[in-house]
Amino acid sequence: MLAALVPLLLAFQPSPADARPQHVQSHKARQIRAEPPRIKPEIQAMNAWTVGLAGGLLEGAPIRLAAEIARVVDDGDNLHVLPVVTRGATENLNSLLYLRGIDAAIINSDALEEYKSQVPDIQQRIAYVLNLFPSELHIFVRPEIQSLSDLAGKKVNFNSQGTAAAYSGPLIFSRLGIDVEKTFIPHQIALEQMRKGEMAAVVFITSKPVDAFVKGRFEPGFKFLPVPYESKFEDYYLPAALDAADYPNLIKQGDRVVTIAVPTALVAFNWPANTNRFDRVARFVDHLFSRIDKLQGPGFDAKWKSINLGATVPGLTRFPAAQAWIDRQPRTTQASQ
Repeated sequence: MLAALVPLLLAFQPSPADARPQHVQSHKARQIRAEPPRIKPEIQAMNAWTVGLAGGLLEGAPIRLAAEIARVVDDGDNLHVLPVVTRGATENLNSLLYLRGIDAAIINSDALEEYKSQVPDIQQRIAYVLNLFPSELHIFVRPEIQSLSDLAGKKVNFNSQGTAAAYSGPLIFSRLGIDVEKTFIPHQIALEQMRKGEMAAVVFITSKPVDAFVKGRFEPGFKFLPVPYESKFEDYYLPAALDAADYPNLIKQGDRVVTIAVPTALVAFNWPANTNRFDRVARFVDHLFSRIDKLQGPGFDAKWKSINLGATVPGLTRFPAAQAWIDRQPRTTQASQ
């Protein structure tokens, strides 16, 4: 069959006289198309030191912190951080792993759990820059609920999808071995349902104090349930507590409700050393650590005042440039961090 087609194909080939002009024209066209576009020096400079920072939902605390970081580390053409709105804490990690232009992200540490099977080397692919702040677990229940086991089979709200509670809450309940009827609606609606007896509990995972509990008025018996810190939480979580200083209307003076906290961390893709992307993140780290005192001053989120540059993040190693910066500091400075 192929032998029979050869004469037909030859018949459609251009003659030598026609072939050269077409070949030359085609070659020139290819040359034109192959020439890279000329980029103005100022545009090259703008892109050379730009760092993409995945921040999460527009209404969440992480994107606000990302915007504040960008303000403080900005250094014109020498460093430009772009906070990026995503679909939430888990999506931030997804963006860091797969989205072009993203070098860093703010995540909840237990977001790593979802990627263990998909990305077995996840803990080598990313590294932490800074432990930003803990997000305490608040399990707020109706008067008839006396213990965690009482929640089995009952309606428990984990806030809207994309929030820390919607992701980390079910994970924590799974580790506790408690099977509940999960709902994912805005907490302000769920709290009203609690008052009517239609919802047994709401789960908040955010930094204390939470306005809904500070400003809200609840009938006697509404309370927070304790969640003891056990070995099952050691991989991603930290011990924490709620007390009367946090919620004077719900916790008696001198009482303490033990709970756990999910570390919120600034992490970076673990770029190979001596590459452009590594150098960008290294400069970002240097600017951020050197200017942390500005973030702890007036006009910025109060959470910055509790930041400890030396604090670790469970399950991750520190980005090499961040560790190098800390190692360069005098021991007295390190001890106070």
